[in-house]
Amino acid sequence: MTAPLPPLPLPPVSEPFRLPFHYGALHQIGLDWLVAPEPVRELLAKHHPDLTAAEFEDGRALVSLNYQLYFAQYAFGGGVTQEIEFSVVAFPAGAEGRLPRLTYAQYAQGWDQTKLLGIARVHVVCDNPFAIRAGRELYAEPKYPGRFEVDLPSLNGPAGDTWNVRCKAATLGADGALEQDLGPLVGLTAELDGLSPAVANSAPVTGYGTDLEGRLLAGPMNVYQPYRWYDLAAPAHAGRARLAVHAPASDLGRDVVALVGDEAPATGAWTYQSPPVAAHNRPYYVPAATRP
Repeated sequence: MTAPLPPLPLPPVSEPFRLPFHYGALHQIGLDWLVAPEPVRELLAKHHPDLTAAEFEDGRALVSLNYQLYFAQYAFGGGVTQEIEFSVVAFPAGAEGRLPRLTYAQYAQGWDQTKLLGIARVHVVCDNPFAIRAGRELYAEPKYPGRFEVDLPSLNGPAGDTWNVRCKAATLGADGALEQDLGPLVGLTAELDGLSPAVANSAPVTGYGTDLEGRLLAGPMNVYQPYRWYDLAAPAHAGRARLAVHAPASDLGRDVVALVGDEAPATGAWTYQSPPVAAHNRPYYVPAATRP
């Protein structure tokens, strides 16, 4: 009989960080692609050797590109962050017997309650130096600097449900601040107007990382209301969501093209937008007081 493994210590939390990290607001769009499995397995073995790529319809693997805009309140004030993650949906090697057999649609709607199916991050581009450091040190995220140009659904903007995100490479200066733009990397568009989404109980979302010593980390992220999932596999929805690779020679661009291809239609989309917590209403005129 095999002896049980000793319990593992928790990964360290370096100063000045505190966990869990609390989001003040979150706006998110994710696009999924069902793709050929072999290139995914090769990329996963390179970045996360202790993970196995999940398989869905016809043995295909699943990759995801998701954009986040979030606010956080700190003791010194507030911070706004934007980032894009390119990930493979995977699980710890050897855990096959604990997983249910799911279609992509079932997975996307949160049917995997083991939460072993998580996102193995391969590239993360971020515009906040503090968040870049936190992602690297706390969650072993392959995080590097970038900038964003976006057009998002908003109660403070024109009506509609179309997302446009353009991600650009950037550099970090000696003082740790974001500096020079190095040109566009990738862009995504999701025209979801008029579509009826399904309510998706996806959270907590398990994010996987591999640290510099080769140890696998898993960090669950709770989201306190359901996601909205859009099935884009139907022919009538073809072209609703698109990806453009502007820098195919970059690390991110090369891997996206190898796994997904350039300008490929997505299989599904999922969104999350925090509800507003206050509203500053329209002003009104106050009549002047009558003078004697």
